[in-house]
Amino acid sequence: MDTLTNAQEELYNWLADYIREHQHSPSIRQMMRAMGLKSPAPIQSRLDHLRKKGYIDWNEGKARTIRILQGNGVPIKGTIAAGSMVEAFVDVAEEHLDLSSLPIKSHDYALRVRGDSMVDALIDSGDFVIMRPVEDPKSIKEGTIVAARVESATTLKYLYRQGNNVVLKPANPNYEPMVYPAQDVDIQGRLLAVWRNQDLG
Repeated sequence: MDTLTNAQEELYNWLADYIREHQHSPSIRQMMRAMGLKSPAPIQSRLDHLRKKGYIDWNEGKARTIRILQGNGVPIKGTIAAGSMVEAFVDVAEEHLDLSSLPIKSHDYALRVRGDSMVDALIDSGDFVIMRPVEDPKSIKEGTIVAARVESATTLKYLYRQGNNVVLKPANPNYEPMVYPAQDVDIQGRLLAVWRNQDLG
């Protein structure tokens, strides 16, 4: 599938989120407002490119006929440790999970779990965790399950704060909590859902 320009990707992501939330496609005027444009011509051009590249289906001139063709999944970005640390996930997705029943946004992603340190949270090795990127780590509530990167490795754990430290707590008594200086921990995502499918893996 052909790659998108920044302008095309911006419109596509907005369309995917809008249609997922409202269950119908927006008007040209709504797209113009969302993209900060005063003319319909750039919107129509971007829609035409999205259609030709296979991202949407629509009847030209009838904006409310738009259908997202690639918007029912999230990219699988790699593996995350739920046990010993593994190399941080690589931001390259070759597979997608079909999660059309979940309130997924365009930047959400999936990670395949490796290890059993979160089994008491009903997350086992081989499961997929659906993550949402974190813009402000300080906004994350205590006890949230997060993807945390430490020392070039990423792990799935409960997040707690202890003074100037971050505690990454497992959900398995066989594993010890991990304590790091807060500045050494990069919170890359928070848990949205767990996906278990015996056909995947």
